[in-house]
Amino acid sequence: MSDKTVIIINGSGGVGKDTLCEFAMKKYRCMNTSAITPIKEMAAMAGWRGEKTDAARKFLSDLKQLTVGYSDYPTRWLMERYREFLAGDAEIMFVHIREGSEIDKLVSAIKAEGGRVLTLLIRRGKGRHYGNASDDNVENYDYDLTYQNDKTLKQAEKDFPAFLERELAEK
Repeated sequence: MSDKTVIIINGSGGVGKDTLCEFAMKKYRCMNTSAITPIKEMAAMAGWRGEKTDAARKFLSDLKQLTVGYSDYPTRWLMERYREFLAGDAEIMFVHIREGSEIDKLVSAIKAEGGRVLTLLIRRGKGRHYGNASDDNVENYDYDLTYQNDKTLKQAEKDFPAFLERELAEK
């Protein structure tokens, strides 16, 4: 594995993305961030209280799209985190992004700086409709990797880091 790899991780709500990142952290030095983090901070100022309802998900998605259109804030914010990653000792930086166009922007920006980046889709069970473009279109992207998260927690705790080890060695 190269010293530093960014993995843009995506999947519908509830497929276990954060849990899998925690499992990876037991084997690798990792940084875990999300394009929605600064948007959640803005949303909290507007009254969002952290709920994960379909209406709240739509609000966050819409707010993110407004900031993308106005100033490309999520990508600029993530590139600041990327520079922190390069300066630190982490080996893997997980970046959670839902929208394909936003994934493409970050991939291009990282590659323009000579970085290594892979895209990863996490699937579990049958998907559901959330009522917002960010969640409902996660499958509409050509990912480098796909991980089927249909194992028990105990199995996934061993399997996901092994999956990463295999894929990072090959890519």
